[in-house]
Amino acid sequence: MKKVLSLLLAFVLLIGLVSCGANEEAADGAYALGDMMMYAADASYAGNFLTAAAAEMAMEAELAEVIPGQNTGKEIPPEEYGKVIENPFISTAQQNVSTFSADVDTASYTYFRKLVNYGWSLEEIIREAGAAIRTEEMINYFDYHYADPIDGNLFGVKTQVGPCPWYENAVLLQIGLKADDAVTSRGNNLVFLIDVSGSMQSQDKLPLLKTAFTYLTETLTSADTVSIVTYSGQESVVLEGCKGTYTDRILSAVNALGAGGSTNGQAGLQKAYEIAAKYYIQGGNNRIILASDGDLNVGISSPEQLKQFVSEKREAGIYLTTLGFGTGNYRDANMEALADHGNGVYHYIDGASEAEKIFGTDLLSTLYTVAEDVKMQITFNQAAVAEYRLVGYENRLLNEEDFEDDTKDAGEVGAGHTVTVCYELILTEEAKKAAVITAADLDIRYKHPGESESRLISGNVDIGTSVPDADAEFAFIAAVAEFSMILHESRYTDANSLGRILDVLNVLKLEDPYQREFRDLVAKLAQ
Repeated sequence: MKKVLSLLLAFVLLIGLVSCGANEEAADGAYALGDMMMYAADASYAGNFLTAAAAEMAMEAELAEVIPGQNTGKEIPPEEYGKVIENPFISTAQQNVSTFSADVDTASYTYFRKLVNYGWSLEEIIREAGAAIRTEEMINYFDYHYADPIDGNLFGVKTQVGPCPWYENAVLLQIGLKADDAVTSRGNNLVFLIDVSGSMQSQDKLPLLKTAFTYLTETLTSADTVSIVTYSGQESVVLEGCKGTYTDRILSAVNALGAGGSTNGQAGLQKAYEIAAKYYIQGGNNRIILASDGDLNVGISSPEQLKQFVSEKREAGIYLTTLGFGTGNYRDANMEALADHGNGVYHYIDGASEAEKIFGTDLLSTLYTVAEDVKMQITFNQAAVAEYRLVGYENRLLNEEDFEDDTKDAGEVGAGHTVTVCYELILTEEAKKAAVITAADLDIRYKHPGESESRLISGNVDIGTSVPDADAEFAFIAAVAEFSMILHESRYTDANSLGRILDVLNVLKLEDPYQREFRDLVAKLAQ
């Protein structure tokens, strides 16, 4: 009886103190009780484990095939991914304008890296996860030395044209953007929406998420506000309006979390948006960060439903970033849909080093959006380009008229982010003979955060009679693009592609450790 009364007393105190912003000094002495309650709540999660286990069994019954994790001693069921319908060559005589939304998601690369480190073979990755390896996300994972913005522009632009490694009749055009890394913000209003359902129990999910938090808390200040909402069978507010400097409280709240139950993501999202609105910082960074494996099985659960839900919410000026965790029942399409339509970015965390990168090295680009609804439109000169093919960005394509439509949603770009785009071009005979000819006009539209009218940056791409050998960065980007094409069995690659990629990577002097890591992963798969 005494235990029951103690828990009830702690619960009453916790209700009064769940908002750190309400009375932070008074809350100091009572947080220990809050921590006790959170740890006590872990015991209640245990009651949901049976339900979670039943859900896992049902899921496994639906999966007809499992892929052995060669180096892990366990089996990894295949994931659910949409199909990649690869962009074809288009005749400029029929359509000389190419329009698409910018993308700075990086999830494909880190998920690919995890599968290789789990021991998957090249054939297994192609067969089971190739459709999840989006070319633009592979390329945009890496940092490149693009021109810094000048003359007050938000983006610096670099273009290069060189031989196309996988198609001798084409040249490869690379367009690189670099966003301004200057940040003016009145603070961060961060609401972490954490999936604590039964599917999050494994070590590469909730435990890894807890590790990720330790890197983030090192960077928070008194201008920042942190709230934590969890969801499984129902949503729960674990922490509300807590100053970023209260590191111990934030970590205690996270470390006390346990996993169990079904996954009602809709309820969690609704509550997270409510809290984000409550602590909204005018002129600040207001962002929900959803950490999940994307396996939503209660409430809205399909990518289309999720798109509609978060699209209605983004007008409030609250961004939604997604952090993916785990394998087995991972739902890539859900996580991508939430970020793309919630004005955020999609990352996948495959280990502690990636968590440190996202919340440490890349913190500015992770948290601070400097450009909204970024669209690119390339108008090819029919006298210079006979055909073109956009490499990647298959689910980012826009209609030509969408470019000037400021109501049309597009991608968001963070501070200091780089964006890379590749086109295969078939040049005309006139272009091959000309000393210099304009191959294309390049237009970029974007909005400053909170603005409703877009701004325009324009330029052009000139090429000469002979296509020069491009720089080492060009060669690396081409190698990543071609390797990604291998992973979804592109009809534009050939039997020599993998060997050609390795030859290039082994010759390049790769100073970036992440680029060297990519070379090593490709070499491992080629063995």
